[in-house]
Amino acid sequence: MPEFPSEDWFQRFIEAINDSQEYAAHASDWEGDVVIAIGAEPDKGVPADVYCLLDLWHGRCRGGGTVDEDRRDRAEFVVSAPFSRWREVIEGNLEPVKALMQGKLKVRGDLQKILRYVRATQELAHLTRAVETTYPTA
Repeated sequence: MPEFPSEDWFQRFIEAINDSQEYAAHASDWEGDVVIAIGAEPDKGVPADVYCLLDLWHGRCRGGGTVDEDRRDRAEFVVSAPFSRWREVIEGNLEPVKALMQGKLKVRGDLQKILRYVRATQELAHLTRAVETTYPTA
């Protein structure tokens, strides 16, 4: 079972995205790459920031995985939060669109574009729960 936020976990998430007919339907005309930025929380077993690229294009993820700060900075969108906040999303305890509106998830990029794809965003969050997940321990 992969540990979040590892490369193996992100690759399984990408597989889940590409297997989802629901995501494909709701994101059929989406174009843009997204980086999920997981903020370090050393006391929770995440000693450094982790960035995951999702190259999302017309209802599919053409690739991605962990990337460096340079690639993060070139992404159309960066959605960031500390590790524990992302864990809440994965466990289904935090709805991502509501969290974006409340500032619990920070976005760099055109928030209005993301809000036009609420169902696709919700499906991405739902798909995180499709990945069997373990978490680091401090």
